[in-house]
Amino acid sequence: MTTHDDPLIHREFLKGEAWELFDHIQTDQQKRLPRPLLEQPVAEDAPRVVLPAPETFTLGMAPLLELIRQRQSRRKYTEEALTLEELAFLLWATQGVRKIFRDNVALFRTVPSAGARHPFETYLVISRVNGVEPGLYRYLSLEHALVFVRAEDTLPEQAAKACFNQDFVAQAAVTFFWTAVPYRTEWRYSVVSPKLVALDAGHVCQNLYLAAGAIGAGTCAIAAYDQKLSDALLDVDGKDEFVVYIAPVGKVPGEEPED
Repeated sequence: MTTHDDPLIHREFLKGEAWELFDHIQTDQQKRLPRPLLEQPVAEDAPRVVLPAPETFTLGMAPLLELIRQRQSRRKYTEEALTLEELAFLLWATQGVRKIFRDNVALFRTVPSAGARHPFETYLVISRVNGVEPGLYRYLSLEHALVFVRAEDTLPEQAAKACFNQDFVAQAAVTFFWTAVPYRTEWRYSVVSPKLVALDAGHVCQNLYLAAGAIGAGTCAIAAYDQKLSDALLDVDGKDEFVVYIAPVGKVPGEEPED
């Protein structure tokens, strides 16, 4: 007999058995229901920070082999700020748009996603980025720009609290919060979507590890967070959009690996 806390129950979504059900389900795509938006709406007059374009990047040229060899989770950060180009590079590497096609209803990014559905939004608690006022921002990948959400002096501490008081989060130059908008994936994949969204999240964060290493920075993927506090911090509804992954980033001192 299994119980609520039996791990066997929670393993099921990781398996491929949902594909057996998928063949017998009519998805919203097959019903010809409207496609989900590629990006959460934003007011046209909302304040934006234009980011350096990917074709102008002058950094991130480190050899891939060395980046993979040196990959490690980093939980100690210096007081050094990131440059705007460095932040733009990290954002492009994790959720940058390579191509928009099919009459602006689908896109390719710098990371893979099941069916090119790309269910994520990127929010940033920015503490130290040259040329950017501290605050909460969202990455507008279609514009390659940041939109300002709000400013509060305690945002870094709120971010750490939302991560079950992992204090190193508050020391980061910027903390990435990825939310999922599940319907983008559900529209095409229905019952299989939970597994696909989880896999897609891994692709995104691994790119952040490699990109951070290429600019002398470090990150630490965080899956242990308070769902309600994290969603409230970003002001998302917790139902149709909610936090699924968090990663603080900062320049790192020379030290021994931590994992």
